[in-house]
Amino acid sequence: MNGELVALVTEAEGDDPPRVLRAAAEPRRQVNRLAAVRVRRARVQGSSWGRIAQALEVSRQAIHKTFGGGRLLGGR
Repeated sequence: MNGELVALVTEAEGDDPPRVLRAAAEPRRQVNRLAAVRVRRARVQGSSWGRIAQALEVSRQAIHKTFGGGRLLGGR
C-alpha cells in the first residue's frame, strides 16, 4: 500500500487537473472502503455503534449515519 500511495502522490503533482484530482481522491476512497470493511466486521463481532464511533474518534451519530441503516450489510 505504501508503494501505491507514493504513486498516487506522484500523480497528484502533475499538470493534468482531472488526473491530479482523481489521484488526490483515491487515498480517501481506499480508506473509506477499509473503514467500511472494518466497521462491518466489528458489528458482526458484536461491537456497539458507540464503541466503533469512539475508536474512529467521531460521534455515534456520524458513524451510524455513514454505516448504519442497513447500508453496511448490503441493505437499503
